Amino acid sequence: MNNNLLPIAKEGFSRIGFAILAYAIFTILDFGFLGFFSFLLIIFFVFVYRNPERMVPSLEKMSVLSPVDGVLLSIKELENDEYLYKLEINSSYLNVSLLRTPLNGTLNYMDLKHGARLSKNAILSKEINERVELIFEDDYENKVKISHMLKQSFDDIKLNVIPKQRLVQGSRYGLMVNGITTIYLPQNFRLNVSVGQELNASQTLIGYFS
Repeated sequence: MNNNLLPIAKEGFSRIGFAILAYAIFTILDFGFLGFFSFLLIIFFVFVYRNPERMVPSLEKMSVLSPVDGVLLSIKELENDEYLYKLEINSSYLNVSLLRTPLNGTLNYMDLKHGARLSKNAILSKEINERVELIFEDDYENKVKISHMLKQSFDDIKLNVIPKQRLVQGSRYGLMVNGITTIYLPQNFRLNVSVGQELNASQTLIGYFS
């Protein structure tokens, strides 16, 4: 996925292909409603799996960019020796689904747990929904922990990285359709975002390590 420059993410090829096949079959059989529904599915999948190319802004070496598109729901201060800030970002079907590396550095840790796809308001969603936890570290030993959790989605969380892999800021590392992203930032971090702000992956500056 890191080098996929096609306008559609490869993870969407199979669904778009099936929708096109269904549209062709229903059209040949003159099943008007089903043909129209299949056509809408084609448009929907193309939209959900769109893969826009984005230029990473020129920033300081210790900058952190948003890994996802979405709205910043909350910023909380934690009583934790390792992480001070907890940011929660809501991504919907209207947002680009690609996940992008927040900093120049290494993926130190990755833990993917398959599970349910309940609404984020469901009581058990935080315990049983599908999720992945990742920890990125830059060249100065600054760490960012990111958790992606699915909401009501028709697709799994997709990852195209492995632990200890070197990643470039803004590069694609996965895909999540309709989910919640939580970012944990250490005490030496200066925030540059506010609650309610619309974030764009690899474009919006979350802040800097000091």
